[in-house]
Amino acid sequence: MHVVIMGCGRVGSLLALELESNGHTVAVIDQSKEAFRRLGPDFKGRTVTGVGFDRDTLLEAGIEGAEAFAAVSNGDNSNILAARVARESFGVTNVVARIYDPGRAEIYQRLGIPTVATVLWAADQILRRLTPEGSRSEWRDASGTVQLAEVHPHIDWFGLPVKEIEKAAALRVAFLTRLGEGLIPDDGTVLQDGDLIHVMLRDDELKNVEAVLGRSPEA
Repeated sequence: MHVVIMGCGRVGSLLALELESNGHTVAVIDQSKEAFRRLGPDFKGRTVTGVGFDRDTLLEAGIEGAEAFAAVSNGDNSNILAARVARESFGVTNVVARIYDPGRAEIYQRLGIPTVATVLWAADQILRRLTPEGSRSEWRDASGTVQLAEVHPHIDWFGLPVKEIEKAAALRVAFLTRLGEGLIPDDGTVLQDGDLIHVMLRDDELKNVEAVLGRSPEA
């Protein structure tokens, strides 16, 4: 597919090179010609100097034939505006915007604009390592009522079948991360020490789930 990326910083250039290595065609937009140096001499995609939400710039980047658009410049307003133009004016289906301000990110997410909240994500990743108990939200639906969360159960749950966790906490385990790889559990899957548990639940169920899994199953 053809992908247009606005912003040729560290993230944008990495995305462009990774997508191209996977066989996709890529066009990168940036206001600075110097930024394209990050792509290296072997980059075969298109580079366009300009503003990523400008219609003519987007047309030059091939937006009319694009199946995906990523706005990853260093400006929240520019990223959101560019994402909206790509989706609403050119009908690009897969659109995502990087947002630094966590408050803005949540608002735009609920408005249906897919966002990656860089600061929020980084803080969440650090907190997982500093305080590995309880739960951490990984994804929320646009309405903010359903979430995918990583939960950290009491040590006594390890060694028990995953289905017992689902029954005790009235939840659905979406998948496990085991030794760095994703695993979709079945009826015979047993929780092993070191597994990360990712569950789907409603926001109003989270406190009860944490309470149940935070104590020994014998309690």
